Amino acid sequence: MSKQEGISAGAALFTRLKALGVDYVFANSGTDFPPVIEGLAEAQAKGIGLPRALVIPHEHAAMGMAHGYYLMTGRAQAVMLHTNVGLANGVIGAINAACEHIPLLLMSGRTPVMEEGRFGARTVPIAWGQEMRDQAAMIRESCKWEYELRFPEQVAGLLDRAHAIANSTPKGPVYLSLPREALCEQTPRAGLEDPPSLAPATGAPDPASIQAAAELLAKAKAPLVIAQRGVGDAENFALFADWARHWGIAVCSWWATHLAISTEHPCHVGADPGPWLAEADVVVVLDCLAPWWPDKHHLADGAKVIHIGPDPLFSRFPVRNFRSDLSVSGENHLTIPALVDAMAGLPRDENALAARRKKLAAASRERREKQRAAARAGQERGITKALVSGLLGEALSGLKSSVFSELGTILGVLKREDHKSWFQEPHSGGLGWSFPAALGAQLAEPDRVCVATLGDGSYMFANPTVCHQIAEALELPVLVIVLNNEEWGAVRASVKGLYPEGYAAKANAMPLTALQPSPDFTQTAAASRAWARSVTSAEELPGVLEEALKVVREERRQALLNIKVLRD
Repeated sequence: MSKQEGISAGAALFTRLKALGVDYVFANSGTDFPPVIEGLAEAQAKGIGLPRALVIPHEHAAMGMAHGYYLMTGRAQAVMLHTNVGLANGVIGAINAACEHIPLLLMSGRTPVMEEGRFGARTVPIAWGQEMRDQAAMIRESCKWEYELRFPEQVAGLLDRAHAIANSTPKGPVYLSLPREALCEQTPRAGLEDPPSLAPATGAPDPASIQAAAELLAKAKAPLVIAQRGVGDAENFALFADWARHWGIAVCSWWATHLAISTEHPCHVGADPGPWLAEADVVVVLDCLAPWWPDKHHLADGAKVIHIGPDPLFSRFPVRNFRSDLSVSGENHLTIPALVDAMAGLPRDENALAARRKKLAAASRERREKQRAAARAGQERGITKALVSGLLGEALSGLKSSVFSELGTILGVLKREDHKSWFQEPHSGGLGWSFPAALGAQLAEPDRVCVATLGDGSYMFANPTVCHQIAEALELPVLVIVLNNEEWGAVRASVKGLYPEGYAAKANAMPLTALQPSPDFTQTAAASRAWARSVTSAEELPGVLEEALKVVREERRQALLNIKVLRD
């Protein structure tokens, strides 16, 4: 069939997304979708290769799945939603993606512009009810770029621009709105399957800044790296570990959303930067939105601070005044090798480094032993999050696995050693993230064990009926572990932190925190034929974890554990 033949704009969208390397379009359709659906059918009938369009019955799940898929593959995916109401449901996912520099191509329909007289014009009353003066306003602050499709022949150019901007340093979501009339029109097919016309701009570090950072670190007596968002790809993960060991550099994982170093590494000093920050003379803030708690943690006098990352000053955020004596901008997978190379030829005091490595290894080992012993203590009182974390780490040992934790398990108590083995909820705090993110990751890597660990409140925010339906429909054997304390535990902790001796802390029932009575979450999962169990005693937990992992690995079926845990 000749490429000069016309094609509907709805079909052109998917054709171009395929050329851009998009594997999936996570979609929740509406009355603006007829030209899109007709276009999909048209393209299939004509043998045109397209990304796979997936029906995702809630927009928040669609955004989370695109997020999780990117974490596994490094390839931005597309999400297509229904006008302003679908976009509204997807905004939290966009906030999460923007905070974490996750690129995705977000699109939603726009209610028809015309009331009559043009194909695709308004029909049913919601076409009037869903109109907005500025639909993109609700998502503009979370997107790097947004625009509205005006004419069908713009499809290729606008998608190319959107894709390039989303994947440029620093990465993030973009948004394109799609009026129905434009989607209904025909456009030439020629060029839709051509290679992308715009290449993303990848930020690389300034050599002078790298050299300055290398010299500061090589001369440091007590260097510290605080890492939150990983170190890039698997090759860098190994390189970073070797570099930290070689130079005897302490690495802290304060509120880490990605794993930068194995929890078992002799230079990993855990999640609390306080003791190490107090004596550090050079501090590297590696891709950290908030590297320490300003009221609680303090720099040593005269310490030099180096911020490194795709956007080391996090320019999206109005207030972020962590000191930076040297700011190094660039993608981590380029910056870290450059820093390692720059330090390779610098003078070293081998005796001092040996002593430093010995001190770090002893402190790291002692911290892990105390932390994990404490997690196992007091089991007669009930199950703690720490106990679940420790046992899950043991159960996953030796398995290719990823844990997506959302106010759930605890890194460090939970042993995690490999690249892509740990992800925590974005610092934006858009709840309900971990379950759909695990689904997206499982879609990307079917042979990986994907585990979502989350609190009961976060589980409810995830639209669990929808997520379980997706898991069954797409045959995604994720393991969901609900750590159920029947409350908003993070809210309780925040109140106690500000008012440790206040009325709320002393009250028998803290106001606005209880989630009681707790639903029987096993029934929610069982409605989609999941294997589901409730756990109330510490003694049964190891066996149930083993059984659940057997279900997801051998039966290839989703599983859920509803674990009653003590309040913190």
